[in-house]
Amino acid sequence: MSQEVDVYTPGHEETFMNPKQQEYFKNKLISWRDQILRDCSDTITNLQDNQVEADVIDAAAKEADYKLTLRARNRDFKLLKKIEEALQRIDNGTYGYCEETGEPIGIKRLEARPIATLGIEAQERHEREERTHRDI
Repeated sequence: MSQEVDVYTPGHEETFMNPKQQEYFKNKLISWRDQILRDCSDTITNLQDNQVEADVIDAAAKEADYKLTLRARNRDFKLLKKIEEALQRIDNGTYGYCEETGEPIGIKRLEARPIATLGIEAQERHEREERTHRDI
């Protein structure tokens, strides 16, 4: 006997950020957070492996790999903060709305970037301003 799983996908025809959509994105964010925490735990376990490499080249490669892994985990820790902030926005009812305009960010954008805080136009404007200030 196989059980059918009801897979929900937010639709554009629905009321934006209705309870079902909020629950969907909350679960998506929690799942993402949990995966990052598992990856971090695995990294800690791997870093505690104190095997000394006899070969200098192997030791250098292992060191380079550790540095790369630590940089990735550092990015993950910053991402965890953004995920927690997104979960807070769901709880306070502001999730899915642009911080600058108050307009809906849109399902497609939230699917691609569930931690988004700006709509596409506001994000593009923000990036243009960043480039302008960087070029000065």
